[in-house]
Amino acid sequence: MDSAGERLGRVEDLIARLDHGQGLPPVVGLKARIGGRDLFVPIDRVAQFGPEQVSTSTTKLDLAQFERRPGEVLLREDVLDHDVINVTTARLVRAREVELVHEDGAWRVAGVDPGLRPRLFRFVPRRYRGHDTEHKQFVPWGDVEPFLGHVPTSRLKLATRRLRRLHPAQIADLVEAASHEEGEEILEAVGEDKELEADVFEELDDEHQVEFLRDRSDEQAAAVLARMEPDDAADLLLELDQERRLPILNLLPASKQRKIRSLLGHNPSTAGGLMNPDFISVPTDATVARALERVRLSELGSQQASVICVVDGSKLVDSLTLADLVRADPEASLSAIVESTCPSVTVDTEVPEVARVMSDYNLIAIPVLDGDGSVAGIIAVDDVLELLIPEEWRWRAGAARD
Repeated sequence: MDSAGERLGRVEDLIARLDHGQGLPPVVGLKARIGGRDLFVPIDRVAQFGPEQVSTSTTKLDLAQFERRPGEVLLREDVLDHDVINVTTARLVRAREVELVHEDGAWRVAGVDPGLRPRLFRFVPRRYRGHDTEHKQFVPWGDVEPFLGHVPTSRLKLATRRLRRLHPAQIADLVEAASHEEGEEILEAVGEDKELEADVFEELDDEHQVEFLRDRSDEQAAAVLARMEPDDAADLLLELDQERRLPILNLLPASKQRKIRSLLGHNPSTAGGLMNPDFISVPTDATVARALERVRLSELGSQQASVICVVDGSKLVDSLTLADLVRADPEASLSAIVESTCPSVTVDTEVPEVARVMSDYNLIAIPVLDGDGSVAGIIAVDDVLELLIPEEWRWRAGAARD
């Protein structure tokens, strides 16, 4: 309605800005259908903003065609009844209602309600329609990230903000629960941090790994594999179409190529096919302090770094846990604290036997030896569990969806 009470048209959408800085996003205007055209009505021209009607403070409006500006989000078109990410719970929720509040003289987006009640209200005739103020499942906007991949000026920008709070496995769950387009948008945002991107790919199941590498060039796929752990990269390489495997492998750094080629030479159901060739080794004549320094300088994951191989040349003498080193005298020689009983497996050991040995000795990682007793790699307990968990238990698509 205009200021004289004459009907102008119909409100089609509300427009909010997400790039305004801190605080709740402000509503900056309306998208209105007036005279057969979509027009922009600035919020400062709105005198009354209610559930039944919107009244302007003027009888004259700019008749220029509506165009979305950078940073603008259409709350009905882009958010309502769409999936959004609840960053706090690392789950996808459907925005059944977008809640607005009037704060500091401005209308702002307060959050979304993913419950079914708001959706049911829409099927009730308007004159009988109430409003659910309880919001038992309300998600504050500060915990919400909408998918805006279709809006080039407002794409998901999570990598440097809130995705870093989530474990890569949680992000992988989100990707698997999302549609392909939404998953691509998450991975594109994650891709701003290449190490995080590789960690997420390691956590994806085989089907989704292949799905999101299928449309990437060999160079782009190699860039992902290059940052993954060698054992995970080798497994993923085998899942790709056969004609892509060698070209992608040849694009990897020489050191990563050697490790992957070595792993591919072992049966996948044996310790050699399961192990990670990166590990920490320290000579027997080193001190405890030196061994701890090697751990501090290592970039290996916590499970791999939890076991330190004590070697004589390349031959395994014993394996010590990080706890063993922390409890020992820093000046003591490793030769003084090693024991003769050293749990290990060979590259040909079958996976069930690997699991039995690790269970018997309560290990979270175990050394793998080649034919002459040299250390070839380390197996972490999560790699064993991943193989032993039944396939139907590992299927988790939808696990991150409410």
